Amino acid sequence: MNAPVSPSEPHVMQTYGRLPVALSHGQGCWVWDTNGRRYLDGLGGIAVNTLGHNHPRLVPALQEQIAKLIHTSNYYHVPLQEKLAEKLVAVSGMTNVFFCNSGLEANEAALKLARKYGHDRGNTDAHVLVFEGAFHGRSIATLSATANPKIHAGFGPLVPGFVRVPLNNIAAVEAALEADPKITAIFLETIQGEGGVNPARIEFLQGLRRVADRFDVLLMLDEVQCGIGRTGKWFAHQWAGIVPDVMPLAKGLGSGVPVGAVVCGPRAAKIMQPGNHGTTFGGNPLAMRAGVETLTIMEEDGLLANAAKVGAELKTALTEGFAGVAGVVEVRGQGLMLGVELDRPCGALLGLAAEAGLMISVTADRVIRLVPALILSSEEAAGIADILVPLVKKFLAA
Repeated sequence: MNAPVSPSEPHVMQTYGRLPVALSHGQGCWVWDTNGRRYLDGLGGIAVNTLGHNHPRLVPALQEQIAKLIHTSNYYHVPLQEKLAEKLVAVSGMTNVFFCNSGLEANEAALKLARKYGHDRGNTDAHVLVFEGAFHGRSIATLSATANPKIHAGFGPLVPGFVRVPLNNIAAVEAALEADPKITAIFLETIQGEGGVNPARIEFLQGLRRVADRFDVLLMLDEVQCGIGRTGKWFAHQWAGIVPDVMPLAKGLGSGVPVGAVVCGPRAAKIMQPGNHGTTFGGNPLAMRAGVETLTIMEEDGLLANAAKVGAELKTALTEGFAGVAGVVEVRGQGLMLGVELDRPCGALLGLAAEAGLMISVTADRVIRLVPALILSSEEAAGIADILVPLVKKFLAA
């Protein structure tokens, strides 16, 4: 790697193991560091930069909004909230939306909905069914819903009330619900992101919808990372033809401007009443404008179809490139949310890929994650594969 390009950070809390790269600007699916070196962005801000960098329609819209209003307060009506909510309801088939600032906040709100749903029915010790491999955030409650013991360490006692079962095992879900009548919600990522890009199978999602209805519990699908067009549909669960009761969103919704949302269907839409929940910054005019513009541009530019097409091309290129390579376990995922699982820890690939001019992520210790902007072209997808395949082969041979 190049020598560090930014000053040391003596006053920044050391919560990140940063690479010695400082980025200065970007254009489309490319970014440049402060030394002038260019990188192909296969990370998209960790599934955030839906429209890439410096989008020619998003940037002026945000500049216009900043000159009008950035923040007011939820004491007053925010017309852009209704505009974005109307769009989300239209593409989801659900009914109501609460706006917050992040995926963590959206998942916290979902957990509060699950508890209130129970309390309203006389269950004052409401439990939530969660899954092995899950990641829902780093607050104490979402940390407790998460399945990674590494991020639990040092933060006990965890919040009680979570019942954990294996992913893609409908019999285990039914058994847990039959054994514990206090369970009020089933909570899972449609595609686990931090857990290693592990999709919930279509038949499993369809089974969850039937089971949730039978036991009268909420089906809550965390689409924070896999939603907003990433898989080629607006939301990953739509491949299964189902509609959840609660759907937390964030990441790609604002194309880099922090915004979260909880979309609810009829079973959950009226659980919260004034005073039950709130936020200072959530739903501010700038974030709402970013969401409205993101969804509008996605529609007008056909970015769902592009994510499906280019994602399939990238998956094929990786699958063919790694065919027969010892040490590559699987290439999986859908659209522009792909994972390459190796048979060994591969965190070193972050730095090696950066040296080669590619930005990636490694998650669950041994899974290379690719979540680029949805504007990624076929040529850029081929470029990702052209860099990554020989790099991984060399790493595995070392």
